Amino acid sequence: MLDVCLLGTGGMMPLPGRWLTSLMMRCGGSSLMIDCGEGTQVAVKEKGWSFKPIDVMCFTHYHADHISGLPGLLLTMGNADRREPLLMIGPRGLERVVNALRMIAPELPFPIVFHELTEKTEDITAEPYEIRAFRVNHNVTCYGYSISLSRKGKFQVDKAKALGLPVQYWNPLQKGNTVEYEGVIYTPDQVMGAPRKGLKVTYCTDTRPVPVIAEEAKGADLFICEGMYGEKEKIEKAREYKHMTFYEAAALAREAQPARLWLTHYSPSLIYPENYMGNVRKIFPGAWAAADGESLELRFEDEETENGCEAIGNARETGKSISSADTGILSEK
Repeated sequence: MLDVCLLGTGGMMPLPGRWLTSLMMRCGGSSLMIDCGEGTQVAVKEKGWSFKPIDVMCFTHYHADHISGLPGLLLTMGNADRREPLLMIGPRGLERVVNALRMIAPELPFPIVFHELTEKTEDITAEPYEIRAFRVNHNVTCYGYSISLSRKGKFQVDKAKALGLPVQYWNPLQKGNTVEYEGVIYTPDQVMGAPRKGLKVTYCTDTRPVPVIAEEAKGADLFICEGMYGEKEKIEKAREYKHMTFYEAAALAREAQPARLWLTHYSPSLIYPENYMGNVRKIFPGAWAAADGESLELRFEDEETENGCEAIGNARETGKSISSADTGILSEK
């Protein structure tokens, strides 16, 4: 299971009720954050989540609205008595930028491990997350991210019994270990089924629409994409400053066919994003104008929700009256 919360949806400057850009995910006691704009700490507290389990922080780029909340967040994590290393991922210059911001947060009780991105695409494993970074097209070096949870196949009891393996050897094989019994070596592939469908969230802000975005968002359970402007007449402004309109984001989703699309990173002048969604959903019906605190609980295909209904990669959307016909979301919270 993967909990996803869009903590802040604002671009450029915070507004009442709209913090700057940040996304947080939780899985198995570990949390991952992408971007940390001003107001991120307040948004986390409003959500009721914890700072201490944040094990990975990814940055798309180093404009202030994406990283200005970092010094305070680091101090809060330190005050929560965190000791474990924190992995930070971002474009080249990450360590220099973070250390400059840490002039006002110099003493931390935990080490920071930096991974600076230099290639067009890079894959990083930070259990339980599989992270794929891909370079997009902004006026500074900028990356999008796909966060995936893979899932092993089911343990095949009949195969283990046919091999004559005692029960005490089943668990090590299920965990991916090789075992020896009566002089014979047994490997996991002898008793495990084919890998099952995992979960995937693709996140992309501050870019023009480029083919790599649709490529990376294919098969995503959730595609979060910037929609700086809802007004069609602002297309030239989007081109000039290398941002996207709602309609360009929806066109990428139409190509990628994720389960759903959340728009985010709104211009401060865009007060009512929902007003534009009728035309956006004509392009991609599963589009949603996300708001601060938008939240999903993504479950694996064959898991069951608390009320016993099959999740099928769907999720519970919090605090909204949502039509599944408009959004593609089948269950609500």
